[in-house]
Amino acid sequence: MMGFDPKWRDVPHFVMGITREIWEDRAIASLTHRYAPGLIVRSPASVVVDNSRVIAATMATLAEFPDRELLGEDVIWCEDPARTDATTDAFLSSHRLICTATHERPGIYGAPTGRRLAYRILADCAISHDRVTDEWLVRDQGAIVRQLGHDPVAWTRDLIAREGGPEKCVQPMTPANDVAGPYDGRGNDSEWGARYADIVSRIMAADLAVIPREYDRAATLEYPGGVTGLGWSGADRFWLGLRAAFPDATFTIDHAIGREDPLMPPRAALRWSLHGKHSGWGTFGTPSGAEVYVLGICHAEFGPFGAAGGPCLRREWALYDETAIWKQILLGTGDL
Repeated sequence: MMGFDPKWRDVPHFVMGITREIWEDRAIASLTHRYAPGLIVRSPASVVVDNSRVIAATMATLAEFPDRELLGEDVIWCEDPARTDATTDAFLSSHRLICTATHERPGIYGAPTGRRLAYRILADCAISHDRVTDEWLVRDQGAIVRQLGHDPVAWTRDLIAREGGPEKCVQPMTPANDVAGPYDGRGNDSEWGARYADIVSRIMAADLAVIPREYDRAATLEYPGGVTGLGWSGADRFWLGLRAAFPDATFTIDHAIGREDPLMPPRAALRWSLHGKHSGWGTFGTPSGAEVYVLGICHAEFGPFGAAGGPCLRREWALYDETAIWKQILLGTGDL
C-alpha cells in the first residue's frame, strides 16, 4: 500500500486497525491524522465537516458508552485508479461492524439505562495517503433506541425537542445539505457488484419476483431495527415495506463494489438512495406527504444454490436509519 504506514498489510487491516485504534485503544487524537482535514462524514442523521467535529462526536459517544467495542465483520473494497498517483494508492472500502456497548452515562440517548446493546454499522470510506478522505456511514439507530426501551417515533420526537425544536435541531442529510468531497467514484466493474445492483434495482422497480429467482430459499437476512429475516418471505417483507412507503421516490445506486477473495464467498457492497414523498402505506405507516431522503448501504454474499442451478444471494445485510426518516416525516408534517 504505497503512501500508507508499512504496518498495514492491506485495506481490511488498515480499516479495521484504525477503527480499533480510535475507539477501543482510545487514540482519539489520532483522528487528526487518520481523518483528513476538512473530511466530510455523511450519515442519515447529519452531515459533519472536518475532523475536529468528528473528534468531538467520538468523545461524546465514548462518554455515554465507555465500553463500546466495534467488531469488524468484513471489508469489501476496490482500488481507485482515478486518485492513485506517484505518492499514494487510493481505495474505497465498505466495512461492516457489530458494535457492542453499555449505556452507562447520560448523553444523546437520554438518562443512562445500564442496558447492553448490540447493533450494526455499515460505512463506506475513501482512503489514500494513510488516512480517510471521505465517508458515508449508516448506523442502526432503530436497533439502538429499541434496545434502550424507546419507540423510535417517540424518541425522535423527543430528540427534536431536546435539540431546540424544528428550527434549531440537527437536520438529517439530504441532497440540499450534502457537501461534495474528493471521492466521486462509482465503485468497480465486478460482475458481483453489478449483479447485486441489478437485483436491488429490479426490486425497487416493483419486480418482487426477482427475489425467488435470485435469493437462496434459506437466505439469512439482517435488516434495520436489529431484525433477522429468513428466505424469500423475509426479503420480500423488508424491501416491499420500504418501497411501498415511497412508491414514487427516485431510487439511485450511488456506488457498487464486487469482490472475490480467498476463503470468502463472492461479495458485493452497494450504497444507494431513495428520494421523494412519503406517499404510500408501508414500513413508515400512514402516508404523510413529507419529502424524505433515505441513505442506504447493504452487503451481500453469494452462494451456489440458485433456483436455476446457478449462483444466488445467500446472505444480506441492509441498513437505513429509521430515526432519520422519522425525523424528516415529523419535521415535514409538524407532528411534534
